[in-house]
Amino acid sequence: MKQIISFWSAFLLIFLSLNCASTQLQIHSRAEWNAAEPKVYKSQVPVRITIHHEGEIFNPNKEFAAQHIKKVQSWGMSEARSWSDIPYHFIIDFDGNIYEGRNVFTAGETATEYDPEGHLLITCLGNFEEQQVTEKQLNALIDLTAYCCEKYQISPSTIKAHKDFAKTLCPGNDLYHYLQSGYLLKEVEKRIK
Repeated sequence: MKQIISFWSAFLLIFLSLNCASTQLQIHSRAEWNAAEPKVYKSQVPVRITIHHEGEIFNPNKEFAAQHIKKVQSWGMSEARSWSDIPYHFIIDFDGNIYEGRNVFTAGETATEYDPEGHLLITCLGNFEEQQVTEKQLNALIDLTAYCCEKYQISPSTIKAHKDFAKTLCPGNDLYHYLQSGYLLKEVEKRIK
């Protein structure tokens, strides 16, 4: 009898963990994409989540995501921008792999006129004016956004797109319609409940 109770207890714990946003996501570390050490940065407490696209056409058949992410960091930290690190806190590739960007307690950086202080920045590789978000990428975005809402106590109602704060096409029409229609918010809230 005790074995049956133990089995059902274990099954219930596994079932609950699969249906809870607080389940640990697999997030590839900065070391996995060979990140450089960040420069001096501005601290922040994230109070909202802002969705971006990286803006470059990304072809996973020609380039590894880790290599592309490293190029973005190198460009941003060069004289071209003089940023302290890669501008985003998390990056998601076409296969739904999530990569650690800058420390979430550091303000992001942008080439547009809005102040990203207090924003937790999530970007998807690609240019969604010209490409389509993959199903794996969209699901990873939903999972990661729900995870961040719970982990950093950020209200899902704060989820917006870069273009909601600045004159930009980011995150591209194909990704933006998931925010504009309310689909992303609805799916994030389902994962949090």
